[in-house]
Amino acid sequence: MKCIFLSTVAIFLLISCKREINNSIKISGAAQGTTYNITYLAGQYSNYRESIDSIFKKIELSLSTYNPGSIISKINRNDSDVIVDDYFSDVFNKSMEVSEKTKGLFDVTVAPIINAYGFGFTKKGKVNNILIDSLLKYIGYKKVRLADGKLVKEMPQVMLDFNAIAQGYTVDVLASFLDSKGISNYLVEVGGELRAKGKRLDDSSWTVGIEQPNEDISGGVTLNSVIKINDKSLATSGNYKKFYIEDGKKYAHIINPFTGYPAKNNLLSATVIAENCMTADAYATSFMVMGLDKSKQFLSENKNLNLEVYFIYDENGKWKTYTSERFQENLEVVTKTNE
Repeated sequence: MKCIFLSTVAIFLLISCKREINNSIKISGAAQGTTYNITYLAGQYSNYRESIDSIFKKIELSLSTYNPGSIISKINRNDSDVIVDDYFSDVFNKSMEVSEKTKGLFDVTVAPIINAYGFGFTKKGKVNNILIDSLLKYIGYKKVRLADGKLVKEMPQVMLDFNAIAQGYTVDVLASFLDSKGISNYLVEVGGELRAKGKRLDDSSWTVGIEQPNEDISGGVTLNSVIKINDKSLATSGNYKKFYIEDGKKYAHIINPFTGYPAKNNLLSATVIAENCMTADAYATSFMVMGLDKSKQFLSENKNLNLEVYFIYDENGKWKTYTSERFQENLEVVTKTNE
C-alpha cells in the first residue's frame, strides 16, 4: 500500500509540475519609443515584468540618445570622465565589427547627419549640400575607439547614434535574462526585432510575419510572408515607415555614411536572421544601404557570418523577392506582391 501511495503521489506531482510549467505568460508595453511583446512558457508565478522593466531602464540609461542623463548622451555632449558600462561596450564593439566588415557602410557616427534630417535627438536643420559637406568630416567609425573604459573621439564634434542596433541588442539582453531563469520556450519582440526559442504552448513552432513595404500605414499591416523560427533572431529594416516629404523630395532615415544622403536603391526592405539580434539588426540596416546587388555579393563573400536573408525589392515598378536558401526552407506562407 505504501508503494502504491508513493507512486500515486509521484504521478500527481509530475502532472502538477507539468501544468505549472506549461503556462503561457505574456508581457507587453511601451519602451524605446516603440512597443514590446514577450511570451514565454513558465510557472504561473514566474512573471518577470518588474525585472524586464528594470532591464529597459538600464539600457535606456546607457544607450538612449533621447535621455540626457544616459551614457551616450553624456559622451555626445563631451562630458568629462564618462565611464561606459557593459551595455555600451557590447553595442559599440559589435558596431565596430560590422563597420569593418561592411567597409564603413554601417556607421554609428552618422549621428550629426541623422540629426540634420530630423531623425535624431536634436532639431531638424535646413538640409543642403553645404550643410551635408560640413558634417561629413565628422563621420567615420575609425574616428572613435574605446580605451580604459572611456570613448576616445578624434574630434569633439563626433557623435554616436546606436538606433540601428540598440533594439536588436535589447532583444538579446531580454532573451539572455529568460535563459538565466531556465526558460527555454519564448518569443521576445521589441519594435519588430525579435528572438524565438523552443516552442509555443501547443508545441507548435513560433511563427513571425514579415511586413509588406507600404508607406501608407493608415491601412494597417499587410504581411508579405510568414516564417517559422527557432533559436534564432530576426530583424527587418526598410525606408517605408520612417520618412518625410519636403519640397517634393523624400527623406528617409537610413543614411549612406559616405554621401550623407538617404540611401537610394531598389531595395525596399531587408530581413535578416542571425545567431543574435543585434547582428541581425545591424546587417539589415547595412543591406538597405548597399542595395540588392551589393548585398548579394556581400553575402557570397561572407558565408562565415551565417546570415539568412529575405529581400523585397523593386524591379520596373513590380515588387520582387530574393530569399537565401536556408531562409527559404523556413518560409511557411508567401502572399502575392504588387505584381
